[in-house]
Amino acid sequence: MNTAERLTIVNDDHGSIYDGLIGGDSSQWAFGTDFEDPLAGVDTTVPDGVDHAELAAYCLMLGDDALVLSQRLSEWCSRAPDLEEDIALANIALDLLGQARLLLARAAAADPGVVPALPEGSPVPAEDALAFFRDAGRFRNVRVAEVPNGDFAHVVVRLLLFSVARLALLERLRASKDTVLAAVAGKGVKEFTYHRDWAARWFLTLARGTDESHRRLLSALAALWPLQAELVAPHPVELSLARAGVAVDPAATRDEVDAVLDQVFAASGVARPDHPPLPGGGRTGTHTEDLGSLLADMQMVARAHPSGRW
Repeated sequence: MNTAERLTIVNDDHGSIYDGLIGGDSSQWAFGTDFEDPLAGVDTTVPDGVDHAELAAYCLMLGDDALVLSQRLSEWCSRAPDLEEDIALANIALDLLGQARLLLARAAAADPGVVPALPEGSPVPAEDALAFFRDAGRFRNVRVAEVPNGDFAHVVVRLLLFSVARLALLERLRASKDTVLAAVAGKGVKEFTYHRDWAARWFLTLARGTDESHRRLLSALAALWPLQAELVAPHPVELSLARAGVAVDPAATRDEVDAVLDQVFAASGVARPDHPPLPGGGRTGTHTEDLGSLLADMQMVARAHPSGRW
């Protein structure tokens, strides 16, 4: 019996698990139609006096950070040094993807005008439209999230820099006047505490391991440190919403972020880098060329079937 014959066998009671995989319209693999609204049951009313467009822009900043870094971390699937760390990285990527979905959905609810136009009748939910149908220039993620993966030391350093800064921000964002952001922050604090601790543990392990692991760690730190300052640099939208009690000025977290990183450096016997910041920033849509290739991989199926259904 050949493969095609085996795939067409149908159980009399339940049908075949392969039903629908063969002989159908390939567009069915693009989008689901039975996903629940991620914000169902949540009060999405924009607080009084808050600009809807600014709130949407802020949610896109945070959501794009999480989405793009999740995509980069997912590229590590099956490539980590051992199974435990492979699963850890996959779970961290899923945490970030969940945060991205909530934040992009919040952006769309605050200002539907940010959602890309799709063919009439397309079943694509708003958060997916924002993820899959924006070009690189419309993404607002920090650049440290988008640069290509290097070795294992690179993923450790990247995650340490990002998670230390994001955890400090989310701890403050729990007090946001926006109920959605406050809820996302409350959940995110627990997740990022694990992300930070995982990265710090591996930073220490690599720094105090072999000469080769120490060398690789320093190389990764030198490559990524010029992008670290962007994590605590304020954008005008962040400053405006911080004054309204909705967002957090990332500059207000700088001292805490520096203190945590200095603790990790001291415990690891690693000198604090002094590489100057890289000019520009993803918050204004200025990205590396690598974001375009990342999005091409991530968005390919969705763009091929904008009206597809599962």
